[in-house]
Amino acid sequence: MPAMRIFNLDHRLALGVGHDRAADVEKASDGRFGADVQAVYERWDEFAGWARAYDGPGELAVEPGRLGPPVPRPPQVFAIGLNYRDHAAEAGLALPERPLVFTKFPASITGPHGNIARPAGSVDFEVELVAVIGRRAERVPAARAWEHVAGLTAGQDLSERELQSAGPTPQFSLGKSFAGFAPIGPALVTVDEFADPDDIAIGCDVNGEAMQRGRTADMIFTIPQLVEHLSAVLPLLPGDLIFTGTPKGVGIARRPPRLLQVGDELTTRIEGIGEMRHRFTHPALRASL
Repeated sequence: MPAMRIFNLDHRLALGVGHDRAADVEKASDGRFGADVQAVYERWDEFAGWARAYDGPGELAVEPGRLGPPVPRPPQVFAIGLNYRDHAAEAGLALPERPLVFTKFPASITGPHGNIARPAGSVDFEVELVAVIGRRAERVPAARAWEHVAGLTAGQDLSERELQSAGPTPQFSLGKSFAGFAPIGPALVTVDEFADPDDIAIGCDVNGEAMQRGRTADMIFTIPQLVEHLSAVLPLLPGDLIFTGTPKGVGIARRPPRLLQVGDELTTRIEGIGEMRHRFTHPALRASL
């Protein structure tokens, strides 16, 4: 079956056609599916069947400035800490026996290009592969987990380390949820586009300098294992996001630390998905959504 990628193009649902073109889904489907990007995940199986059979034109240019987050209003956002062996080693921590789970609040979601207001404190980068749920998952075994994943996208788990570690108990979710601190995109790509969805190259640069380079094969807990673990506790809903962890090279672990400053440009790349670019601005300027 043909692979598929979808975009949030000018705040409308678009289906990738060819290398850099897309079709407006509402128009191409004669209104069968609406323009609301988030709504498609509630009808993912039906939509995927239509999209795979679509053989019409792509009348829209896929241009960076026109792209928004492919999942703009996720019901739930899960994030996994310390999920790469090399990242655990650079942090000097033992490998976890079970996934370490926190959340990024949905208001932190932003698109794959634009400005992000840098708050005061120590702002760090964490490139992550993000899994998007396409079918309700409740007590799903790992062997069937991919059936519940609509696709994959690129993400950054941006973090303000001082608030994150503020005591007496850490504030992981709050420190990682400033406006714009969960950029995702540029597309959602179905799993069948990857030769091995458990082994994908990921990385990020700051001002053109390589910071993180890794492969998802280094994950301690795979995406199917994460779906099994999370869905044993609560239902995963269509449109939910799972930020799956980051490889070594984060700014806080460098000597000296390399934290993001006003004016820095962060470039994020994931094999088979594409590239995101963000510039960090004075905190008086709000994140561009």
